[in-house]
Amino acid sequence: VQLVESGGGFVQAGGSLRLSCAASGRIFCIHPMTWYRQAPGKQRELVATITSGGSTNYADSVKGRFTISRDNAKNTFYLQMSSLKPEDTAVYYCNTFYKSTYYSTYKSSWGQGTQVTVSS
Repeated sequence: VQLVESGGGFVQAGGSLRLSCAASGRIFCIHPMTWYRQAPGKQRELVATITSGGSTNYADSVKGRFTISRDNAKNTFYLQMSSLKPEDTAVYYCNTFYKSTYYSTYKSSWGQGTQVTVSS
């Protein structure tokens, strides 16, 4: 299963961006879907996650500003980012666990990453 991200870019502080992550390939089910980010010189951190049932979880640093959502029919999930701050600057990665068939085990897949830069 391949994950393809889009929507990153350059934005001024206070602005908004929407990231997308589309999964393709042999998919029986996907659960959960997660956005991570990694700033220069820092460890990768979890930003937000959403289960197949729609339950969400956010890092404290983005609560109230970011919204994660998913379209199960399209195997695509999104990260709507608002009130962006310079400290949100990072490469954002999507990740998911999937099964290719009913009998297979869950495997992990990562997107290639998309750069988000927020200027002050």
